[in-house]
Amino acid sequence: MGSADSKLNFRKAVIQLTTKTQPVEATDDAFWDQFWADTATSVQDVFALVPAAEIRAVREESPSNLATLCYKGEDDDENARPLAESLLLAIADLLFCPDFTVQSHRRSTDSAEDIHSLDSCEYIWEAGVGFAHSPQPNYNHDMNRMELLKLLLTCFSEAMYLPPAPDSSSINPWVQFFCSTENRHALPLFTSLLNTVCAYDPVGYGIPYNHLLFSDYREPLVEEAAQVLIVTLDHDGATPTVDGTTTGTAMDDADPPGPENLFVNYLSRIHREEDFQFILKGIARLLSNPLLQTYLPNSTKKIQFHQELLVLFWKLCDFNKKFLFFVLKSSDVLDILVPVLFFLNDARADQSRVGLMHIGVFILLLLSGERNFGVRLNKPYSVRVPMDIPVFTGTHADLLIVVFHKIITSGHQRLQPLFDCLLTIVVNVSPYLKSLSMVAANKLLHLLEAFSTTWFLFSAAQNHHLVFFLLEVFNNIIQYQFDGNSNLVYAIIRKRSAFHQLANLPTDPPAIHKALQRRRRAPEALSRTSSQEGVSMEGSHPAAPAEPGTLKASLVATPGIEKLTEKSQVSEDGTLRSLEPAPQQSSAEGSPASEEPSQAWREQRRPSSASAGGQWSPTSEWVLSWKSKLPLQTIMRLLQVLVPQVEKICIDKGLTDESEILRFLQHGTLVGLLPVPHPILIRKYQANSGTAMWFRTYMWGVIYLRNVDPPVWYDTDVKLFEIQRV
Repeated sequence: MGSADSKLNFRKAVIQLTTKTQPVEATDDAFWDQFWADTATSVQDVFALVPAAEIRAVREESPSNLATLCYKGEDDDENARPLAESLLLAIADLLFCPDFTVQSHRRSTDSAEDIHSLDSCEYIWEAGVGFAHSPQPNYNHDMNRMELLKLLLTCFSEAMYLPPAPDSSSINPWVQFFCSTENRHALPLFTSLLNTVCAYDPVGYGIPYNHLLFSDYREPLVEEAAQVLIVTLDHDGATPTVDGTTTGTAMDDADPPGPENLFVNYLSRIHREEDFQFILKGIARLLSNPLLQTYLPNSTKKIQFHQELLVLFWKLCDFNKKFLFFVLKSSDVLDILVPVLFFLNDARADQSRVGLMHIGVFILLLLSGERNFGVRLNKPYSVRVPMDIPVFTGTHADLLIVVFHKIITSGHQRLQPLFDCLLTIVVNVSPYLKSLSMVAANKLLHLLEAFSTTWFLFSAAQNHHLVFFLLEVFNNIIQYQFDGNSNLVYAIIRKRSAFHQLANLPTDPPAIHKALQRRRRAPEALSRTSSQEGVSMEGSHPAAPAEPGTLKASLVATPGIEKLTEKSQVSEDGTLRSLEPAPQQSSAEGSPASEEPSQAWREQRRPSSASAGGQWSPTSEWVLSWKSKLPLQTIMRLLQVLVPQVEKICIDKGLTDESEILRFLQHGTLVGLLPVPHPILIRKYQANSGTAMWFRTYMWGVIYLRNVDPPVWYDTDVKLFEIQRV
């Protein structure tokens, strides 16, 4: 009974506080003491007893009462810390408080004084990086840690209430203070959060269906730990140099300007192989968890925080280049690739998951800038995760191409700005692909057919770039990997009319006008019928659009591919040489440098507003400016040499069977017949303020939507993004 009474009294006190318009004296102890009555309240109780609307009313109508409540009991010392700092330090202390959040090492419970002297490095929550001892799991400790981490996130959420400004690398003062040397628990806390996430195994002891027998109280803690980690690591990794370009990351010797974020600092300094192994294995295990689901439905606990894990993986690669190289050195990178492709394929029709699509593509773009990634893709793909893509026998490169084709041809309209990124990834890996399957080869040629139709080329200022990317893919494979790629060569020969059509593209105004008229009658962005889809994998479900009523957070636009990447040339010895941007763009890019991608072209890319807005229309000069740069020489030479030979075989042997032609192509050679190979060009991801801002809005949008019980930020005046219903 006592508990119900005290809750009632507490509620009465709250009502009194929120209805009094006059300031209450700080000395009125009888009134203020009601708030500190010894009630065992849960978090849910607090949300029920102190409605958010009432707190806001007090803030608006009698701020002095709210201030008195906040400061009550504080010493009125001139030199006292600001309340925000005291609060953050108190939370940090509580996260390592014996018998509250950590197991006490001593027999007796010590006084509050001892908390300030205890060495929290002995109390790290989980074994892993820099800590070998794995403490006994304790339900109460995990719950208390989780509530404190939620409180920390709430403190850090000031970022949500500032509108997105791409140019400001706005530093969050709460995060800045918490991750500074002022917080003596910074190292053990960073380590605790990282290890708690990476050591988590949702499957338990490998017993299927075990999550139906007992609840897993670790998961909510792991989720909060992942969210606090990514928010504390929200730090613009690129430090501007004098000339305004960006260089390096936290790995550089020179200290970045401004106060050091210790979490970023610790992350960038991890270097032991076994630590990298622990982190990579942990993240790969968790990302693959939703894929296990599909073998034995409901057999394992399905985690929901893969978006936070992807941001964390991104931060690790971005701030710690040694980690990135470790990932690429082992074929474990494929354990990241497969889940990422699974998420991309699964989310392609769902508007509420556009952000997930972007981060998956950003991760692959970052990885594709390194030669090792392309080499790793040649490993045969045998895992067979049920995905609704055509069945094929081949490598991880085939999987990547087949999934990308599916996204481009059957994703929703808002993914169009990602097409450049998807094709850039394929260009980056193409020089290393030893043998594409027939399925993947046909998909690439289907994309070329779709992107080289006159109406598509003429309907937006940048659409021709997609054709340039695809031609570059074909050129790289023919010039560097001709021997193993008879499937692709055969597909190019079969679809040769597409290349002849490009070479003879009309440039006169009547033809351009006619092509655009045809466009109005064909609203489909890409012809989806001409692609032979084939049978989908067994056990797969088609990608579904978002359920009606799903909430989504808006995102800022991502920069164009020219801003996202910088070109590097691969030298003879395999090292990369950065190319100084020439005053005129190179022929591979195929458009004059004056065409800066702006928000306008992103809009134009959407077929609906292609030329309806009247803001842009193609001219003969414009078509000629890039048509002359189409890199068709290598392919035309290949067709010139091989087509007559293939036709002769067909006539001589009366062949309709392609296996004989493929056998001929396998043993054929074009040595000395092709133009001199061009140097390999790689477009490496480069950090910039636009992507930093994108990550901030995406990350906070995810955190907002994932914390609805209790609804911490619901119904508040968030400015960083808009919450919309699908």
